[in-house]
Amino acid sequence: MAAGIPLGAGTLMSTILEGILYGFSILLFMGTIWSLTYKQRIEVINRPIATVAILLWMLSTAHIIVNIIRVEYAFVTYHGRPATFLADVSQPTYVLKHALYVLQTLLADGVVIYRCYVVWQSFWIIILPSMLWCSVAVTGVIGLYCASQSGSNSGDIYAQVLAKWVTAFFALTIATNLLSSGLLVYRIWSIENNVSTARATKGTMMPVVRVLIDTAFLYSAVLFTALICFVLSNNGEVVVLDMVMPIVSIAFYMVLIRIAIARNTRNYSNINMPRRTTSEAGQESSRQNSTRPLQVHISQFNDVTPGFGKGNEDELSPCPAGSV
Repeated sequence: MAAGIPLGAGTLMSTILEGILYGFSILLFMGTIWSLTYKQRIEVINRPIATVAILLWMLSTAHIIVNIIRVEYAFVTYHGRPATFLADVSQPTYVLKHALYVLQTLLADGVVIYRCYVVWQSFWIIILPSMLWCSVAVTGVIGLYCASQSGSNSGDIYAQVLAKWVTAFFALTIATNLLSSGLLVYRIWSIENNVSTARATKGTMMPVVRVLIDTAFLYSAVLFTALICFVLSNNGEVVVLDMVMPIVSIAFYMVLIRIAIARNTRNYSNINMPRRTTSEAGQESSRQNSTRPLQVHISQFNDVTPGFGKGNEDELSPCPAGSV
């Protein structure tokens, strides 16, 4: 039997909080699209990143619409106790809202895993994250199937056979997110440290690393809270889980916007960097050549942010043209 706040009150609270976070995610979505398209030609816009951003927005929008429909039906249309309807896991709206959540989880985790491959340039490094991602997909699909096949009189979600699949889904999602984000952050941080001494201007990637860490911690903390509530059969899980949908979108948009800020900051610094005249450069070169032998060093260095695509991130990314 579920404990904690009543299921009806928890559903209302979750819908309100999700609506607030959804509004914030809309603002960040608009900022993301602006950062991807501002002063950019159509052919250089990062289409994969734009597609992922739009898909996350569509999934979040569909999820909150389904939640509103469930609330309206439970408290207005349904002839009976609202908790009876809300606890019925076989309801099509229940299965649909959780299918949207599974799809968004797979999409977001898949993007992070692909970025890991781009920055590491090795399939070996993503074998374990990919196995975890597949496990998330399997447990999510089985959980949805079990829910759809449950009878209306078979009890609430905590008493169902699907409870073990839901627990496994949460645990695997947390592990996938922490491992993939950790590999991504470590690789970018190590590259930043290795090239910091060769850079003429101040590095711009550590703020991006901090945003990656913050978003990964926020997402994992929310999932861990939902897992604890579910294990304890607490209806607070309903509130926390509905908040995950906009939080995933917010985390994705924050990273992209921070990259755009880093790019603009570096470009501004390069524009305002004082430059020497041709005569001054020639005089200094003559003095140096007169005091020591001529040395020629040929090297190549890219001050980039690996793994974040092209388009607006052209100057920040060494990844292939079609990467995300």
